[in-house]
Amino acid sequence: MESALKPFRVLAYVVGCMLLVLCVGMVLRYGFGEASLSKVIAPIHGGLYMLYLVAVMNLGMKARWAWPYMLGVMLGGTVPFLSFYVERRVTRRVATATAGQAAAEA
Repeated sequence: MESALKPFRVLAYVVGCMLLVLCVGMVLRYGFGEASLSKVIAPIHGGLYMLYLVAVMNLGMKARWAWPYMLGVMLGGTVPFLSFYVERRVTRRVATATAGQAAAEA
């Protein structure tokens, strides 16, 4: 599980930051008619979000999460600032599960 946690954490932060930049780009595009930022950022964010979905699937399968929980974590990359919150909650959950697993093995 630990090997799947690091890519998830990195992608959660990157996707969250890119989503914030994309929001600024959308405000510039529809509020001020300046579309250049959103035209560049939107496809990059989309590609990174796909990688985020793969990282969530990888971690979720290794941690044996229920599908509704995994889908909730996946949706965390679609709302500004939510991916940061979801990342912290998932990291705590994985740390607790890993500690419990280590205690059970000892």
